[in-house]
This record gives sequence, C-alpha cells and structure tokens, in this order.
Amino acid sequence: MLQLFKSSYEALRELPLSVPEKGAWLNLINPKIEELNAAAVITGAPLDFLRAALDEEERSRTEIEENCLLVITNIPVMRGVDSYDTLPLSIILTPDYIVTVCLENNRVLSDFCPTNAKYFSTFKRTRFLFQLLYKSATYYLTYLKQINKRTDEIERQLRKSMQNRELFQLMELQKGYTFFSASLRSNGIVLEKLLRLRLNNQLQHLIKVYEEDEDLLEDVIIENKQAIEMVEMYNHILNGMMDTFASVISNNLNMVMKFLASMTIILSIPTMVASFFGMNVPLPFGLEQSFGFGYILVLSVTGASVAAFALWRKDMF
Repeated sequence: MLQLFKSSYEALRELPLSVPEKGAWLNLINPKIEELNAAAVITGAPLDFLRAALDEEERSRTEIEENCLLVITNIPVMRGVDSYDTLPLSIILTPDYIVTVCLENNRVLSDFCPTNAKYFSTFKRTRFLFQLLYKSATYYLTYLKQINKRTDEIERQLRKSMQNRELFQLMELQKGYTFFSASLRSNGIVLEKLLRLRLNNQLQHLIKVYEEDEDLLEDVIIENKQAIEMVEMYNHILNGMMDTFASVISNNLNMVMKFLASMTIILSIPTMVASFFGMNVPLPFGLEQSFGFGYILVLSVTGASVAAFALWRKDMF
C-alpha cells in the first residue's frame, strides 16, 4: 500500500500519486515492487533504502547516500495479550519528501493521522522524523508498563495455583523484554549517531535543524534511555520471580513426595502383618481362630499408628 499525504493549514490531506507535491509524506505499508518503484521515481530515493525495512531482522542503523538520509528504527508492536515484538521502520529524508516504509500497520504511524494533523507537518521533515522516533519511544514505555501490570496479574494467579499456563505466559512476556532490550539498545546507537551528525553539521545540506528540533531529539534520547532502564529493571524482576516460583514448585513437589513416601511406609505395616499371619502361622498366646482377625487388625493398627507418630515427629507430613 502506497499513500501520499501533505499537511495544509493544520490538516492532513491525501494526494493522488499522479500529482505529487513537494513537502509530502509517502507512507508505504508492505509495498509491492511496483509501489517501491513509483516511490523511487517520485522521491529520487535509492531502491535499496526503500527495501531496507522489508526485512524483519533488519537492525537499526543510519545511512547517507547522495541527497538521502536513511534512518531505520525498531518500533514496538503488540501481537496478543502476552506477546510483544519489534518491527523495523525505515524513515527516508530527501530534499523534498519524507518516506516511511514498514511491513505492517502499526500504532506509531497510525497516530500521524488527520485527527492529529495539527501536531505535525509533513513539510517540516526533520521535526517529523524526530516526532516519529519520539512516538516510538513513548510506545516502548507504554508497552513496558502493560507488561509489568500483566506480570503482576500472573503473579497473583500463581500464588493461588501453580499451573503451567501461567509459567508459559511469563516466558512469553520475557521474550518481549528480550526483543525490547535489543531494539532499544540499537535505537540508542542510531539516536546518538544522529546527534553527532547534527553537531558536526554533516546533515546541513539535507535537512535543517532548529533549536526546538534539537530539544525534541534530546527528549527522544532521554525517553529511549528511560525505556532501556525500565526493561533491565522489569526483566531482572521477572527473572527473579520465575526463579522463585520454580523453587516453590520444586519445594511443593518435594512435600508431596514426602507425604506419599510416609503414607507408603504406614500402609506397608498392615500389609506386612496380614501377609505374615496369612501363611498358616499359628497365632500366639493360644488365641482361638475366631479371635484371629481381630488380633491381626489390632496389631496392624497399632503398628501403623506408631509409624505415623514417628514420621510426624520427623516432620514428614
């Protein structure tokens, strides 16, 4: 899908592809090769830049070629209740256009819609770039808070009943932390490089950076660092919690095994007594046959009671 937008008087209007205008924003979502070629013709961006984000494993990076700046950042996505992942988003700046390419629709790009048109301008390409990066960083923080809240809910469930389902949910959340941690660190490298390029005036020929744009870039860097710290803290807490519950489950299993072993010992005494006197062994003290069953029953119960008391004193159950 290829769409062309342009800001106009705090509004965002969609333009026909046949009549592109300078200062427009080209948004490509899982584009076909024809759409990539059309975007390359309109903007003059290299086809390799446009294809970069179509690889799900693409890492965050920046690249400058001729009059184009490529910024690839990994944005957070939510796949399900307990499933979180990251997705590469490429942002390409040319002298007249800004281009975004992504494999699927996402909340970061969806926020830049006609409803919020007064908060951004497509012809202010530098600020628009930093706003996209800032929005991505804020969604990282939002999702991290959601994961932490979900972790607390699963913890409360685990305290009541130890089931594999809750442990699998925690493992899924831990995978999200791993994806977020790797992506945030690579995003941080990209942001630091953008800051260095700005300080060295290496992008002056391509984009203009005003004072408020520099402040916005610094805010993005701060938000990204905060997200990294939150990932490390929450991941450490989750690892500790999973280790604790693993120990609790192991301890519960040991208690069950101790109880079963104790019951086996107790029940083996009546079995042994009944087996002994069931082999044509004469009863002691000259007891008659009519009293034999009662004698064996009393002896079995007494022996089992003594064994149970001894095991109870040993804290076996």
